[in-house]
Amino acid sequence: MRNKGKATSFDIAHRAGVSQSTVSRALRGSPLVNKETRDRIQAIARELNYKVDKNASNLRSQHSGTLALLLFEDPTPDDSLINPFFLSMLGSITRACAQAGYDLLVSFQQLSDDWHADYEDSNKADGIILLGYGDYVAYQSKLEQLVAQGTHFVRWGAVLPEQPGLSIGCDNFQGGRDLVEHLLALSRRRVAFLGHASNHYPEFFERYQGYCAALAAAGLKVDPALQLDAITTEQAGYEAVCALLDAGQSFDAVFSASDLIALGAMRALTDRGFKVPEQVAVVGFDDIHMAAFATPPLTTVRQNTKRAGELLVQSLLRTLHNLPVQSAKIPAELVIRRSCGQAVP
Repeated sequence: MRNKGKATSFDIAHRAGVSQSTVSRALRGSPLVNKETRDRIQAIARELNYKVDKNASNLRSQHSGTLALLLFEDPTPDDSLINPFFLSMLGSITRACAQAGYDLLVSFQQLSDDWHADYEDSNKADGIILLGYGDYVAYQSKLEQLVAQGTHFVRWGAVLPEQPGLSIGCDNFQGGRDLVEHLLALSRRRVAFLGHASNHYPEFFERYQGYCAALAAAGLKVDPALQLDAITTEQAGYEAVCALLDAGQSFDAVFSASDLIALGAMRALTDRGFKVPEQVAVVGFDDIHMAAFATPPLTTVRQNTKRAGELLVQSLLRTLHNLPVQSAKIPAELVIRRSCGQAVP
């Protein structure tokens, strides 16, 4: 016989006029329950001083109440090995998990053959969020393996046709096109592109395709000599600009596929005696915190990390509850600062 002084989920269900299973879902923050009903159930639970027995609930459902966030290790000048763009997204993912009633486990991706055993199959986490991936062609097989194993996961990255699994990403093509159209409006005509332009790095490639589309629309030819591969580091941007200058290339603007590349590019131009933006305009992509405090402040494309974090968590939870969900693109937002200057006479 149960203790009559202790409220149960059945008591809450009776008060709320819903089923006990609806109460359980609402107290877990399930998207299957609409917000009004969820708020009413949670208010009744507080009134009755009802506490969820997480251990018992997890044993019954075989759910851990935890999501795993796996970060790809990036080359950085500090010991974090985390791209600063992902740091702001990490905050938004953490908040979104808390709002949904989930804990968040954060680790680096090991690219092992048994991710499912490390996380979902071992009940450490109900699903996985992936940030970053390096060379996508090499990484794709890992995603295919996760799909084959039935692992619940969502990744931040380019939304590609027939890609394995679910992706949330930015409209990289439109962001790239907007940046180059802005440069062209300022009378810049020789625009260099720093970043990989192949399917090995699909996000950079989409930005490059936007760059090409803007030039073509203005009647300008794409000069292959003005495209140099660069990974997302300041050093790569610095070395790419030096390589262009050493090759005798003339250019009046630099489109960097990331803000970190742009920061290195500006440093190289300054070291080589060029004025930014008077002689060479520079733009980036991401709008990391440092972009606004660069010298001069960097024109860039903002990726909405708050919305990205919310969508990543919401999409993963929908897959966990077998609800329909699809990959999605977040609009890119042009942020104009002083690194472009005014129109060249």
